[in-house]
Amino acid sequence: MVKILMKSIREYKAPSIQTPLFMCGEVSMEVLLPFIMASLIDELEANNLKQVLIYGAILICVAMLSLFFGTMSARKAAVASCGFAKNLRHDLFHKVMDFSFSDVDKFSPSSLVTRLTTDVSNLQNAYAMIIRMAVRVPLMFLFSIIMGCTINWKLTMIFLAIVPFLGGAILLIASKAHKIFRRIFKKYDALNNSVQENVSAIRVVKGFVREDYEIEKFNKRSADVRDDFTSAEKLLALFNPVMNFFMNVGMLLICYLGAKTIINTAGYEVPELTTGDLSSLTNYGVKILSALMMLGFAFVMITMASEAGNRVVEVLKYEPTLTGEADGITTVPDGRVEFKNVSFKYSDGATRNSLENIDLYIESGKTVGIIGGTGSSKTTLIQLISRLYDATEGQVLVGGRDVKEYDLKSLRDQVAVVLQKNILFAGTIKENMRWGNKEATDEEIVEACKAACADEFVRNFPDGYDTYIEQGGTNVSGGQKQRLCIARALLKKPRILILDDSTSAVDTKTDAMIRSSFKKVIPGTTKIIIAQRVSSVEDADEILVMDGGKIVERGTNAELIALNGIYAEIYETQTKGKED
Repeated sequence: MVKILMKSIREYKAPSIQTPLFMCGEVSMEVLLPFIMASLIDELEANNLKQVLIYGAILICVAMLSLFFGTMSARKAAVASCGFAKNLRHDLFHKVMDFSFSDVDKFSPSSLVTRLTTDVSNLQNAYAMIIRMAVRVPLMFLFSIIMGCTINWKLTMIFLAIVPFLGGAILLIASKAHKIFRRIFKKYDALNNSVQENVSAIRVVKGFVREDYEIEKFNKRSADVRDDFTSAEKLLALFNPVMNFFMNVGMLLICYLGAKTIINTAGYEVPELTTGDLSSLTNYGVKILSALMMLGFAFVMITMASEAGNRVVEVLKYEPTLTGEADGITTVPDGRVEFKNVSFKYSDGATRNSLENIDLYIESGKTVGIIGGTGSSKTTLIQLISRLYDATEGQVLVGGRDVKEYDLKSLRDQVAVVLQKNILFAGTIKENMRWGNKEATDEEIVEACKAACADEFVRNFPDGYDTYIEQGGTNVSGGQKQRLCIARALLKKPRILILDDSTSAVDTKTDAMIRSSFKKVIPGTTKIIIAQRVSSVEDADEILVMDGGKIVERGTNAELIALNGIYAEIYETQTKGKED
């Protein structure tokens, strides 16, 4: 795990190294301060003003150096940790962008959001602490012990005797907190999922007056997170009293035995312990126990970060199920589409195939309509063409070549899909259109919008093509959103255009106008139209009727009506009202 996470340090190696170096300087100066202070106290007792001034000046210089090293260490730690987090988010996001639909389904969007935000923040905080505390704690502990022993090794042993008890308490508390933090991350995923689901579907929630139900559900999940955090915080709250108890015990013993030693050796030519020595020794004692206290807090933070790190590394190590060939084909010669005995299921554990023994050939430039009931796997069929999923059995060919042989980006550049759920992004209409072609001119955008019957309503907006679209396209209607998405797909000038029920929110007249414009704008493009209305597919070169993941009927509109099967029944049902 550590090796994988360290790859995200990259250009921030310098501040990561400088941080502990500056910390070494700070610790050295801090350890010198009590030693100098002891000499200053002893000179005060001797009324030697000159030496007092000298030691005072040295004390100020050492304190200023300690401040400088500490400040630089903190600054470098901030740069290193923030940079590490930035790179880690970058690596995670780029990894997620390579995920297929099935990969995203495996992790769930809410969990991926948590890993990109909360988990990375925990790792950032832990990294900042590690590059500082990993040097500070052992050095402070070691130097303080050495300096304490140079003053009076017997009294210094009191602190060493306390260390095992204090360390045991820290480990016990931290280990119990670790188990709780592991639960918390999973509950965070559930909480984020609830928020994401409600924000994206807020209109449905309000439309069905389910606010109270959703609030109650959210409160329950939030309370679960609160309860676990409360349990963890209660454990962590024991750190201070436990630390203070052992520190106070240590200080009492040092002060008692130290004072006794000073009194008993007061008449000696070289006393075993002076007042300054006792002051210095108590300072070193505080530093020893404080170092252990910092170690305890660092241990808790690292405990939290280790679980976050495991979740982040799980994503970074994950190999996407769909990958293009390293030297894959970069040119799609034409829009031919062929399915050779294709079967597909969404997971290995699925008991039945979503698609079963599909054999299909579509000539380049032809228009094919697909119709069928809900759940007949119409969308599943077309998702295999652009490799949003891979066929479980059989082959899918585009331009006469297996889709697995193509460079994935090149393939998807030539297969434009307007999905059933239309998505527009925050930005102007022009910016959204250039998702189809980032080099598109204003004139090309207008032509594409005209072909999709979107130009008229766009021009009626006060800002025209510079109108700002809210996230998700919430400030345009469903029909307007669909037409803008079709225009965006047309800008790609693809070999294959797939419309997945993407004219369901427009009237039949506009639908017919859009299909008519395809013949003029993209005559050589293969067009696959999934629809619920027979009027959307009746003029197609071939119509496929799907049921239960199989193609049960195929032919032209006239041939299928004559067949007097499922299509004829749908046709009669939808046209009966018009004839009457």
